[in-house]
Amino acid sequence: MGHYLLTGCAGFIGSRVAELLLAEGHHLVGVDNLNDSYDPRLKHWRLDQTLRHRNFQFLELDVADEEALAAEVSAENRFDAIINLAARAGVRQSVAEPAVYFETNLLGTLNLLEMARSRGIPKFILASTSSVYGSQQEMPYREDQNTECPLSPYAASKKAAEVLCHTYHHLHGIDVTIFRYFTVYGPAGRPDMSVFRFTQWIAEGRPVYVFGDGRQSRDFTYVDDIARGTIAGLQSVGYGIFNLGSDSPVALSELIRTIEEILDRKAELRFQPLHAADVRATWADVSKARHQLGWTPAFGFREGVELFVQWYRENQDWASQISTGAL
Repeated sequence: MGHYLLTGCAGFIGSRVAELLLAEGHHLVGVDNLNDSYDPRLKHWRLDQTLRHRNFQFLELDVADEEALAAEVSAENRFDAIINLAARAGVRQSVAEPAVYFETNLLGTLNLLEMARSRGIPKFILASTSSVYGSQQEMPYREDQNTECPLSPYAASKKAAEVLCHTYHHLHGIDVTIFRYFTVYGPAGRPDMSVFRFTQWIAEGRPVYVFGDGRQSRDFTYVDDIARGTIAGLQSVGYGIFNLGSDSPVALSELIRTIEEILDRKAELRFQPLHAADVRATWADVSKARHQLGWTPAFGFREGVELFVQWYRENQDWASQISTGAL
């Protein structure tokens, strides 16, 4: 069985990766600083699920704090890989607070790469984002396309982390897998994402704010598919960048209609100008992950939305009070 260091273990994707790895009998040391970038109740809910496993050790740490990381993550641990899913995520918020995004996403990645180098940890996985593709690309997005024109500090910080990983692969021989995730959703998902926002607003009879005309589309990808793909990245690739997406974009208007049908409630739509950091569409070409990692998405869009709505209903007493972020 493997022994892994997993950062961002209380995050949306990280908690699901932890659940799947622990179910397979692996040993995990999980790191998370449980910050308040969004309501910590979600992070504690996820962490509570993971803490039930006996092969899991939790450390409340900030990956950007090099001294604390070195002191608290015991050098006696012989990790087979570092899975770095710790991140400040969110396009719009990064415009308002760019410094914290670079601190976590770039400095945090540097600290973990240094740990891998100094302790001889052979494998490194980095969570990146579809946002690195910007807006002037042919779709579906391929990993070999130009990513030199990000539209937000969030995307820029992730692009910088990708480049840094390549440097450490080149200089120190670390085997690196980078995943560009596409619009991940599912139970206990991020509250600033559209699936959570629209479900909460429709379920509670609140106005539904739509940025743009609703025709912009996203390659919505269910969290279990993302988690399986991330774990598939533990195999040796040398240095590889992979898209993980559903390969099936859906318009925001279709997402709203789907949630309306599942909840049997009508949305009160209020349209807002499209944000300058938002792209009109995303669409992942996932052929590289399919061919090289043996991964393919398994969850259909409506199936995934139904599973999220089911989770929301089961936790509605507190999920209805979660802030979905500033408009």
